[in-house]
Amino acid sequence: MTKDTRVHIFVSGKVQGVYYRQNTLQKAQELNIFGWVRNLSDGRVESVMEGSKVNIDKMLTWCKEGPLDAKVEEVKIIDEEYKNEFLTFDIIKTL
Repeated sequence: MTKDTRVHIFVSGKVQGVYYRQNTLQKAQELNIFGWVRNLSDGRVESVMEGSKVNIDKMLTWCKEGPLDAKVEEVKIIDEEYKNEFLTFDIIKTL
């Protein structure tokens, strides 16, 4: 599957302490998406994702809902130039 789309997202709401990052990791692996996710000190979750446009769109739809206990208020999506810089999808250190 071609990796041709890259997005940088910021998710606001009740998204920390509800396994949002772990569930994002699992969903990304299911959809063959590469990149990373992390918590931010202001309570948001940040992620950079690369993959096929179809799978990125599916991932973004999932991010707007999140896991069961999450209450997503907003997903800010920034389209970026595809860089093909990731081999995996990881949870990285909180910023």
